[in-house]
Amino acid sequence: MTPLVVGQILSPEYSLGMVALSFLISFAGSLVALICAGRMVGADGKPNLAVVTCAAVALGGIGIWSMHFIGMLAYRLPVAISYNMPLTVVSLVAAILISGIALYMAGGRRKFSKPGWLAGSLLAGLGVCVMHYMGMFAMNMRASMNFDLATVGLSVLIAVTAAGAALWLAFNLRKFTHKVAAAAVMGVAVCTMHYVGMSAASMVCTAAAPVDALAIGGSYMGLTVFGTAGAVLIFIYWVVTGSSLDTPVAPRRARAG
Repeated sequence: MTPLVVGQILSPEYSLGMVALSFLISFAGSLVALICAGRMVGADGKPNLAVVTCAAVALGGIGIWSMHFIGMLAYRLPVAISYNMPLTVVSLVAAILISGIALYMAGGRRKFSKPGWLAGSLLAGLGVCVMHYMGMFAMNMRASMNFDLATVGLSVLIAVTAAGAALWLAFNLRKFTHKVAAAAVMGVAVCTMHYVGMSAASMVCTAAAPVDALAIGGSYMGLTVFGTAGAVLIFIYWVVTGSSLDTPVAPRRARAG
């Protein structure tokens, strides 16, 4: 292996298996979120906050954040990488909260709202970008990051567009087969934003990694995140579809102009 030199630009590689897992978990999280979105409003016209929370966890915590973290683990450099745990946890909480607020703004108030959808799309898209770049700054390694602002701007545009599509699909699809197709599209969009965002950074070798006592890492971290996220999705699906047997879904209402 060629020794690294301080100031050298590092060439990244990707684990294709982890890239595939990142898409799979994004697809699964998006699909469960679409299922939850159809049950967010009860027959009495009031939002079911428990289902809203489940939708937020499925979309933000699994479909977006878990995809992001597994995608980060797919990113390989010729230096060791670990992740600052507090920043990583904050990015997870932020993804869930922002997704929940965006879902509620778009369709949690009795009917799908176009103004709420637009505001929620902007909020969710910018929130995804904040979460993504926060996760990148959580990387602890013998390298510094330089960003290409044009590529960063492209990633923001993709994130806002993907968020808008996700929220529209969440409240305007009824057939399960349509939701499966929509979840696949959402998975591709989320992954595209992530990997475009990663390509915005150039990694430059430095003398030593900063000391970080709260860093986490390991070769099995990706599989651990994937397994945990999968278990959470199964639980959410069981809770939401099980509760719907006792709580009827609200009838379809006219869309707001």
